[in-house]
Amino acid sequence: MSTVENQTEVEEKAPVSLIAKLEEEGDIAADYLEGLLDITDLDGDIDIDVENDRAALAIVGGKLRHLVGSDGEVLDALQELTRLAVQTATGDRSRLMLDIDGYRAGRKSELKKLAEDSAKEVTESKSSLKLAPMNAFERKIIHDTIQTLGLTSESEGEDPDRCVIIFPA
Repeated sequence: MSTVENQTEVEEKAPVSLIAKLEEEGDIAADYLEGLLDITDLDGDIDIDVENDRAALAIVGGKLRHLVGSDGEVLDALQELTRLAVQTATGDRSRLMLDIDGYRAGRKSELKKLAEDSAKEVTESKSSLKLAPMNAFERKIIHDTIQTLGLTSESEGEDPDRCVIIFPA
């Protein structure tokens, strides 16, 4: 087998092993979350998926809004605990995303709209705009949206006061 054929074979196998690893993370995380739901006597179904090279879990059904908390703080804490559970089981750091009751999906839409409106304001005023502090998930959505609109942005400050600044083109 030539080097080129061997390299192609390796490249074809690599994504499968990544997907298998992420599916394993999802299964571990789902078991952990099911245990938490059982302990707290809450109903909910757990959907597992792989999105953007990370495991993505969603807890749906039941009365779960209190697991999101004010501005998603409880959701963020549950996500970190779930990541730690996966890391403990696998030995590798996890980047999994957790959504509960569609909160992150709805928030993503709100943030894309905010980024679009802010980009329009920056373009019209030709001056930079500093947004309110956001968590890493929220900042990433803003950065990605701003980039697709042809502007630039960067994060500034330290958590929990870290925010996005949008610059004109």
